Amino acid sequence: MKWSWKVGQLAGIELRIHATFVLLLGWVWASYWIAGKSMEAMLAGVGFIVALFACVVLHEMGHALAARKFGIQTRDITLLPIGDVARLERMPEEPRQELWVALAGPAVNAAIAALLGGWLALTHGWAPFSQLSVVSGSPVESLLLANFSLALFNLIPAFPMDGGRVLRAVLASRMTFARATRMAASTGQALAMVFGFVGLFTNPILLFIGLFVWIGASQEAGAVQTRSALSGTPAQAAMLTDFEELQSSDTLADAVRLTLRGSQHDFPVLVAGRVTGILTRTDLLVALAAYGQDHPVTAVMRREFLIAESTEMLEIVFQRLQECECHTMPVVRDGRLVGLITMDNLGEYLLIEAALQKREPRSGLVRRVPNGDPVFSGGIGRSSKPVATGDQINPHLTL
Repeated sequence: MKWSWKVGQLAGIELRIHATFVLLLGWVWASYWIAGKSMEAMLAGVGFIVALFACVVLHEMGHALAARKFGIQTRDITLLPIGDVARLERMPEEPRQELWVALAGPAVNAAIAALLGGWLALTHGWAPFSQLSVVSGSPVESLLLANFSLALFNLIPAFPMDGGRVLRAVLASRMTFARATRMAASTGQALAMVFGFVGLFTNPILLFIGLFVWIGASQEAGAVQTRSALSGTPAQAAMLTDFEELQSSDTLADAVRLTLRGSQHDFPVLVAGRVTGILTRTDLLVALAAYGQDHPVTAVMRREFLIAESTEMLEIVFQRLQECECHTMPVVRDGRLVGLITMDNLGEYLLIEAALQKREPRSGLVRRVPNGDPVFSGGIGRSSKPVATGDQINPHLTL
């Protein structure tokens, strides 16, 4: 995530802090100074926020360790002012797995609250709730209530909270994953409208929560629709076959000519028919300013790039494209270049698939993928599956 820095590692998972979190600490520092007028008050306030977010990190670690049990790794956990974000490599495929991964986070907060409650009972440290506030009262009791609230809030049956994933896991055990996602997303959006309506007359924070839930539910539904549309489709069904390429002997002047002649942004660089590099538009412009048009493309091309096999599934190709900083992926067959896959190209493919699904929902027409075998399909060269109904490609792989 941009504007974030690595601050440590826990159980092999990278911990990062976002720049905006530092602003939150500054705001808390100022709030406690205004309320307490002392350095002790400020340190107490910042200490409470750090302890609270440590609990949130443990919440995400619960998700991460549960996912690890099912062979799913976590890339990193990033600390944000609104909470933490754990980036999983992929979502659990089985409803039972998603159920356990989703419940693991709130279970951690419930366990922390229970431990703090036991400590307060042993030390007789309970105080009336009326004496608690943002800047006063027992910090241990405040932390207990915060963890209890986190557990309950995350169990609301709406994406992107854990409760939305619990609801989907339960529904997916009785229906298809895509349909379960649509129903869970609709439930979340209905709750978002309730939050927004109540927030108009009570607490404006509910308006923010409602907007957050609505966006999260829409993103999750769009992500699953996209994965469903691409699932079971080979890369050769959607790859660009009419494209320009550069040879290792070409110069930047040749790249400029190809750029101006069409709409292609990135160019594969070939040696004897095999891809040895990718010249991106950004690298081309930087090189032109630094070296001029006579500079060889091999000196500025990217030698580290991803390649897709023509038979590789689009769902996997799409995920790999998102994870890297590249915009173009060469498609090869037997080591030789046969096409290109880009994000724009995949977006167009989804739009065409959606249109064909509306026109031929049960036609079972036989179509051919480029240089491939005929496939019975309601779309372009793949088995009939639910497709995305819009142009949004917005996967959400966090808990």
